[in-house]
Amino acid sequence: MKKLIVFDLDGTLAKSKSSLDAEMSTLLSALLCVVKVAVISGGNWPQFQKQVLSLLPQDQHLKNLSLLPTCGTKFYKYHSGWEQLYAEDFTDEEKTKIIGSLKQVIESSDFKAEETWGEQIEDRGSQITFSALGQQAPLEEKKKWDPDFAKRKKIKKLLDELIPGFSVRLGGTTSVDVTKPGIDKAYGIRKLRDILGIAIEEMIFVGDALFPGGNDYPAKEAGVESIQVRDTEESKRVIETIIACLCGVQPNKLREEESR
Repeated sequence: MKKLIVFDLDGTLAKSKSSLDAEMSTLLSALLCVVKVAVISGGNWPQFQKQVLSLLPQDQHLKNLSLLPTCGTKFYKYHSGWEQLYAEDFTDEEKTKIIGSLKQVIESSDFKAEETWGEQIEDRGSQITFSALGQQAPLEEKKKWDPDFAKRKKIKKLLDELIPGFSVRLGGTTSVDVTKPGIDKAYGIRKLRDILGIAIEEMIFVGDALFPGGNDYPAKEAGVESIQVRDTEESKRVIETIIACLCGVQPNKLREEESR
């Protein structure tokens, strides 16, 4: 049986920029009791605190949890409190180049949004993220903007030409993430291997963007066994199955326990 279960966040454990729902919180808490868990996402540390940590029991099982914000460019581990182990931050010059290129692509593309909610470009220190409808856009609006990823694939292609020295990945429902070259979820997977001492062959990765160009795809390229999910509901069934395999509990029995 695998020793580490690694998850994407938005679209996998929670809806875009939303907190874990009650069922997911219960399932993730149960999983932390029986196996080590990691979450790698394009979101920054405050987003992890809001979406994940605020919904989990603050007990000793947090020591089984590793959190890797901004696609693995940062790593947090719990000891007596949460500690940042590393951060692959951009230089000011790199930030200026990336942000300038993003603005150029936005102005020249056919996908300029008619309405936005909050800033479109966010500096997350080790990652620059473009959110087409803004950082605070309603989920329903985000779902309608680029359901087949076609718009963002075109944006990625333009950015690849403008800033070839950086990694550009599609993330979330409307976002594009830019990191340093070679710093992506594959980098995060290798950091988990080195820091936790767990071989990649002993991991499972669960995500909703495991297609080429998706920000989960580098994890698959790193050689970790991967499970593609459509949404959070499918992720719940995956977690139930993993717990059942580890504990010998049937998924339907687990659901009965949760409902009590």
